[in-house]
Amino acid sequence: EQVQEKISGRLLLLGQIISLSVSTVSFEDCGHKTVWFKVGESSDFRVSEEGVVYTLRHLSLVEQNTASLMVYAQDLLSKQLSKRSRGIKAIITSFPVVRGDGTVRRVKRDWVIPPINVPENSRGQFPEDLVRIRSDRDKNRMLRYSVTGPGADQPPTGIFIINPISGQLSVTKPLDREHISNFHLRAHAVDLNGNQVENPIDIVINVIDQNDNRPEFTHTTFNGSVPEGSKPGSFVMTVTAVDKDDPKTANGMLRYKILSQNPQSPSSNMFTINNRTGDIITVAAGLDREKVTQYTLIIQATDMEGTPTYGLSNTATTVIRISDINDNPPEFTTDFFGEVHENRVNVIVSNLTVTDKDQPHTPSWSAVYRIIDGDSTGRFSVPTDPSTNEGLLTVVKPIDFELTRTFTLTVEAENEVSLVQGIPPHRQSTATVSIQILDTNESPEFSPNPKSIKLEEGLPAGSLLTTFTAQEPDHFKYQIVRYSKLYDPANWLEIDPVSGRISTIAVLDRESPYVKNNQYNVTFMASDSGVPPASGTGTLQIYLLDINDNAPHVLPSEVEMCERPDRTGINITANDPDLNPNAGPFAFELAGRPSDVRRNWTLSRLNGEYAQLQLRIGFLTSGFYEIPVMITDSGNLPMSNTSHLRVKVCQCDHHGDCVDMERIIAAGLGTGAIIAILICIIILLVLVLLFVMWMKRRDKERQAKQLLIDPEDDVRDNILKYDEEGGGEEDQDYDLSQLQQPDALDPDCVKVGIRRLDERPLHFDHQYPVRSAAPHPGDIGDFIHEGLKAADNDPTAPPYDSLLVFDYEGSGSTAGSLSSLHSSSSCGDQDYDYLGDWGPRFRKLADLYGGGED
Repeated sequence: EQVQEKISGRLLLLGQIISLSVSTVSFEDCGHKTVWFKVGESSDFRVSEEGVVYTLRHLSLVEQNTASLMVYAQDLLSKQLSKRSRGIKAIITSFPVVRGDGTVRRVKRDWVIPPINVPENSRGQFPEDLVRIRSDRDKNRMLRYSVTGPGADQPPTGIFIINPISGQLSVTKPLDREHISNFHLRAHAVDLNGNQVENPIDIVINVIDQNDNRPEFTHTTFNGSVPEGSKPGSFVMTVTAVDKDDPKTANGMLRYKILSQNPQSPSSNMFTINNRTGDIITVAAGLDREKVTQYTLIIQATDMEGTPTYGLSNTATTVIRISDINDNPPEFTTDFFGEVHENRVNVIVSNLTVTDKDQPHTPSWSAVYRIIDGDSTGRFSVPTDPSTNEGLLTVVKPIDFELTRTFTLTVEAENEVSLVQGIPPHRQSTATVSIQILDTNESPEFSPNPKSIKLEEGLPAGSLLTTFTAQEPDHFKYQIVRYSKLYDPANWLEIDPVSGRISTIAVLDRESPYVKNNQYNVTFMASDSGVPPASGTGTLQIYLLDINDNAPHVLPSEVEMCERPDRTGINITANDPDLNPNAGPFAFELAGRPSDVRRNWTLSRLNGEYAQLQLRIGFLTSGFYEIPVMITDSGNLPMSNTSHLRVKVCQCDHHGDCVDMERIIAAGLGTGAIIAILICIIILLVLVLLFVMWMKRRDKERQAKQLLIDPEDDVRDNILKYDEEGGGEEDQDYDLSQLQQPDALDPDCVKVGIRRLDERPLHFDHQYPVRSAAPHPGDIGDFIHEGLKAADNDPTAPPYDSLLVFDYEGSGSTAGSLSSLHSSSSCGDQDYDYLGDWGPRFRKLADLYGGGED
C-alpha cells in the first residue's frame, strides 16, 4: 500500500488504521519550543505533543468522508492558550483493498496505541482515565483485557489498572517524573477461556514534566581567585547548579545572574556571569589587592530559562580572592646609622627596614638587599630576616680603626621577583647607611709569628739565643709591653720581661723526649698596659742540630744460644741516639777481660752496622754469660763504649729452640702458674692412687662374697656354702672330728675327709699346674697362705679363685676354737681323690690326702 507523504499520524479504529490527510500540526511561538497541543471539545480525537492526531473510537464515515476538530496550542510557560489557535479540518480517508475477484475488503492490522503523555503531579480525580483499549473481535464474543509490566503487576505495582470488560486504562495516583520518567506496559486481550485473541500491544506512558524542582547549586560557597590588575574579560571561575526537572524542557533550563557584589569598589559591576554556562569574568579594570583583597558575589540560578515570573530560583555565595602580583617595590623608611668596634666580625651594625604593600611573606614582598656603593673591600653584608623582612647590616671582615674610622654605604632593596611590567623603580628603594668605627685596645702582635732559629744541641745554660718582641697596634696610644713565658715543656729558656731577649737556663739536648723531629717549641706572651690590658702570644721554634754526644750501645742486650750451636752465630748491632755522621758505621771488638771471653767467643764484623758473635768451642754449659763488647761510632771525635751482651746458653730441641723451664716461663707461663700446674698434677695422682686402692678393696670384698653365693649360680668351682642358721649350731648334727688338725691325727688318717654329694663339681675343671707343697704340712694357716700366694701368682689360674671364709657364729658351739679342731681318728676308709676336682687351690690338699705313694 502506498501512503501519502503528508500523512502525519495514524488512527486506531478498532484494529483498522486509517490515514489523516492533513499536514503536521505546528505553532509558531516566537522562539519557545515548549508547546502543548490540545484537541477541542471532541471525544473522537486526540493530539500528541508532536502534533499527531489520533482517533479515540470507531468513526462511521458512511455518509461523509470528513470530520472536523479544533486543535489548541498552549504555552507551558504562560499556562495560557495562544491567540493563534485555529480550527483544522481533518480529512479522514480509509484505504480500501481490492480483492482478487474485484471485491473490496479492509486490511486487518495489529492494534497499535501511540505513546500516552501523562502530566506529573496531577491533582485530578483518581483513578484517572488514560486510554481505552478495544479489539474488533469483541463483537462476536466476550473478551477480557489486562496490562502487565512495571507499574501494573510489577513493582511499583498498582499505579496503572485496566477495566477487564471495557478495556479502560487508568492511573491510580499522581506520577513523579523525577522518580520514573516513563512506563512500558503491554496490553493483552483474551477470550473467556483464556485464549489469546490479539497479539500483546506495547503501551508507552510518558510522564510529562512540570516545574516542581528548584535549581540546586553544587556548592553553598564557591571560591575563586583572579590576579590583581587583570584586564576586563579575564576568566575568574565557574559556578554550577543542577535542576532535577527535564533539561530538555524549560523546567530544567537554568539561567545565572549576579544579584550583588560586595564591596562595590572601585565599581559596582566588576564582574559578570555567562547566564548559560555560569562562567564569571571581569568586566572592569582596577582590581587592586592592596585596596580590596576579595569580593563576595551572590549568584542566582533560575529555571524556566530565567523567566522571573514562572521560574524557580536559588542562590549561592561566591568568594573571589584577589591574588597578589609584584606591583609595589620595597621602600626604605629613612636613612640609617650604626657603629661597631674595630676587629669585630659577625656583628650586626644596623637593622634596615622597608615597607612593601604586597602580600606579606610572598616573593612579591620579600626583600633582597645589596650594597651598591661604599664597601670596596667587602667588609659588610646585608642578609634578610625572613620574619621581619629587615636587612641585617653585618660586619664580615675585621676593620682596623687605625686605617678607617667611618664608612658610608649605599644599600638597594629589591623583591625576590621582578616588578610587573610597567611599574617604574621607586626612588625610595635605596638608602644611605653611615657607620662609625670605635677604637679598642688591641693585643700586641709578635712579628714574625712563629719565629724559627737553628742551634746546636749542648748549648750551655746562660747562653743568649735571640730577641723575640711584639708591636703595639694602637699607634695613637702610648702603652708599655711586658713579656713572659707561657709554655716551655723542658724548662730550658727564659725571656727578659722588658727587652724580650731569650736565653738558656739548661743544656739543650736534641735527644730529649720533648724534642719532636729535631724541633723544640716555646710559647711566649706579650701584655700591654691598656685598660683593660690586652695580650698576645708568639711561638719560638728552635731547630736543634746534632752533635756527637752519645756513645753507642750493643743491640739487642740479651740473646739465646744452644749448648751445642751450629756454625751460624748471633748477629748484633749498635744503638746510637745521635744522627749520621755521628752514629754508624760502628767498630765492634771483644773486651780483653775476663780472659775466658776471647777463649770461648769470637766476634767478626759483617758490615758497618752489624757484627756476628760465635762460640769458639763446641760445647758450653747452660747458663747466663756476660760478654763485654766495645763499640766505637764514626763521629768527629768518635765516642766508644763497652756494653755487656747477655747470652743465655740453654738446651735446645731439634728445631734449635730452648726447652728449659725458663723458656716456658718466657713463653707466657709465670712461676705461679707453673706451681699451680704441679699441684694439680700431684692432686690428680693422689686421686688416682686412692681410686686404685678402693678398687682393690672392693675387689677383695667381692671375692669374699662370691664364696657365699648360691652354688647353682656360681660359674666357678662349686664350694659348699653353709648359710643355714636354723636354731643354732646345737641343732645341726655335724661330725666335728673331721676338722681336727692333721698333726694330731694318726699317720694313717692324714687322708681322712668326708665330702657331701652336693659338693661335687658340675663340670670338669681345667688342668692347672701342680703347685709345690707347703713346707710344714702340719701348719694349716701357713698352708692356706702359701696356697693363696701360689694361686695369686699363677698366670693360668682363672680370675674366680677364692678362699673359703669361715665366720664365727657366736657362743654355744660344741666345735670350740678352730685351732683345736681335729680330724676324726677313724679316717682310714676315706677317699680324698675327689680333692683334685676342686680346682688349683685344693690341689695341695689333694696332694697331702689323696696323693697315694706320692
